[in-house]
Amino acid sequence: MKHERRRSWIVGIIAILASIVIFLVPFAFIFLTASKTVKDAADLAFTLPTEWALFENISTVLQTNQFVVLRAFINSITLTVTSVIIMVVLAAMAGYILDRRKSRWNAIANFFVLAGLIVPPAVVPTIWVMQMLGLFKTMPGMILIEVTFGLSFCILLFKSFVSSIPRELDEAAIVDGAGPLRLFFSVILPLLKPVVVTVIVVQAVFVFNDFAGPLYFLPGNEGVTVQLTLYNFQSQTLNQWNLLFADILLITIPPLVMYMFFNRQIVAGMTSGAVKG
Repeated sequence: MKHERRRSWIVGIIAILASIVIFLVPFAFIFLTASKTVKDAADLAFTLPTEWALFENISTVLQTNQFVVLRAFINSITLTVTSVIIMVVLAAMAGYILDRRKSRWNAIANFFVLAGLIVPPAVVPTIWVMQMLGLFKTMPGMILIEVTFGLSFCILLFKSFVSSIPRELDEAAIVDGAGPLRLFFSVILPLLKPVVVTVIVVQAVFVFNDFAGPLYFLPGNEGVTVQLTLYNFQSQTLNQWNLLFADILLITIPPLVMYMFFNRQIVAGMTSGAVKG
């Protein structure tokens, strides 16, 4: 018993040290570089700044190109919130239908859901379709892209969780006179809270940190997102490492805060369907 306990302590310590190396060391490097002057940051060394300039660098980043970073934060928040809301509603309804309504179309629907996870997105045909629909370089078009890319993963999570909810609740609600929409939104959806939180946090971080999507489908200064603002401080002729890392620091904080506050809910939502089932 003592040997097993000692072994578990050793494994735990190793896991903590590995987490520190993998997560905290890179963040510390970002913070220190963002706090340096242009001259000190050019060395890209893991050292303390000779002169702390964190607030000056952040102020410069925010004022660059007529406050483009602030505009980018507004665009990213709009894109993230709208996309996640649509994903939660559509995925919850689709997951409920796929689990509760058994028909010959289920196999086809499940095939397309899995295909959404496996088949990589085709950039050029997607741009062509968006141009035909008049959605290219528009926020609604980018929202549609994010929802499409994330919907399959969300449907699988909701479907797995719905299977753990007793069917007797559906039957009782129908006996009480509840229609399909009232049954779903009043009875089923409140029970999906753990997986809803998981989907919100995971997909919000994914959409907020998406770089390739806005780069391909939302070019231009009007719809710029936070990830694309990194181009403001790096080019072939000039690299402002202190401002670049200050921008990275600003971009990293919102997803980091979300994971810190909702990490337990994420784990609960990912495992609750399997545990209950």
